[in-house]
Amino acid sequence: MSRSHRESHKSDRIGWLRAAVLGANDGTISVASLVVGVAVAGAPPSGILLTGVAGLVAGAMSMAAGEYVSVQSQADTEHADIEREKRELALQPEHETEELTAIYVSRGLDPALARQVAEKLMTGDALGAHARDELGITETLRARPVQAAFASAVSFVVGAVMPIITVVLAPAALVAEVTTAAALVTLAVLGGTAAYAGGASIAKGAGRVAFWGALAMGLTAGVGRLFGAAV
Repeated sequence: MSRSHRESHKSDRIGWLRAAVLGANDGTISVASLVVGVAVAGAPPSGILLTGVAGLVAGAMSMAAGEYVSVQSQADTEHADIEREKRELALQPEHETEELTAIYVSRGLDPALARQVAEKLMTGDALGAHARDELGITETLRARPVQAAFASAVSFVVGAVMPIITVVLAPAALVAEVTTAAALVTLAVLGGTAAYAGGASIAKGAGRVAFWGALAMGLTAGVGRLFGAAV
């Protein structure tokens, strides 16, 4: 008895995973660094909390706007390329068939078979074949600016909530230390989760995210101590 062979791939997660991981990491690192910096500088608890909340709001909007503009530019380029392919298919179908044939020959098919495959695809979804094989545009990896912007903003807020909760719950004298420890744990979990979802090494994913978070908070704490002492 034959059994159907099912494969599970990670590529369909690239779009939303990239935006979500970037947003969550940035939310935790940015807001935790701000909180640690102003706490080390000697700011009162109310000032620390206000800084964290302001960082959350500003960061979420910045992430959404930046991701939308970036991905929309990619979507515009994809749209322009597809429209050009439509025109070329309408005006020069034979040339487009030869172009597709050459692509398949370069990938290892013999010329006769490549031509047969190209002609078959041209009689079906010609635009889809050229978008996929000539332009590298597929439905799975196609740019989705609204999805990317929303995922970035929401994930930034999720990541930024942890440092703010820490400010509320931690003793006033230990805000910087508790926030740093909690942020590092959160970053390690985020990095490991992203690595797992993407099929990569969990330990490496957790370690590199925690390292950059520690570096950011350490530098911000140094700046806060320097200017706090100066004031």
